[in-house]
Amino acid sequence: MKANGTIEKVRVYPSPNPHIVLREITYWSCGLRVKGMLASPKEVGDYEGILYCRGGMQSIGMVRPARIAQIASEGFIVFAPYYRGNRGGEGKDEFAGEDRWDAIYGVDILKQYCLAERIHLFAFSRGGIMALWIAILRNDITSLVTWAGVSDIYLTYEERLDMRKMMKRVIGGTPSKYPVGYEERDVLPLIKEMKTSTLIIHGEQDKNVSFEHAKVLEHALVGNSIPVETWYYPEFTHFFPSKINRRVVKDACHWMKNQRGVL
Repeated sequence: MKANGTIEKVRVYPSPNPHIVLREITYWSCGLRVKGMLASPKEVGDYEGILYCRGGMQSIGMVRPARIAQIASEGFIVFAPYYRGNRGGEGKDEFAGEDRWDAIYGVDILKQYCLAERIHLFAFSRGGIMALWIAILRNDITSLVTWAGVSDIYLTYEERLDMRKMMKRVIGGTPSKYPVGYEERDVLPLIKEMKTSTLIIHGEQDKNVSFEHAKVLEHALVGNSIPVETWYYPEFTHFFPSKINRRVVKDACHWMKNQRGVL
């Protein structure tokens, strides 16, 4: 077993963008070999880093090469952990349980490729709660963008009837019968420990991760005097139209570059 954040293996991955190099990286996290994808511009530069926290569970919502290449093309080096148990990685995906450490140590992978010290978090859907844990447990994060992000594990169980079977299997039961599993994942009581400026992006018609997740997070951040900006879209669902999606990615990357860092 090697130290957390140690790179075990690197292989070049086909890139959809001729200006972006993709690499699949196997690294160590809590005694497990897990995987993720790194995207970096071919042109050498002093690029800031982004840890991209994917959404979904197991193969659903898996890291898309085109997505991280798109973000990298805005002038960043991007690393996207798959989380344990995915794409040949050891262990099992725990839906914001111990697998949060795969994302936390993913920052250390990113730092091995970034010349710049500034590291940002860009999260989507389930990745939202992962990114919040990173921002709480690390003190070297410059900014956080959570897009359609999960913030309340109890609210997810309550709203997503189609996910209850999976959550009971992965977490160990229901919130009433196995409360410790949900308490361990509940990030909101620890928001006060964050020192990271945050941008919340959410479509108000979202049925996958309700708009209430954004409002709960906004309230928690404001209540703890943590700078937060919100971009709410009354007409959109969990997925934005392609043209607008590209514009919002570009605008979010610009927002990150303008943040001054740890508070």
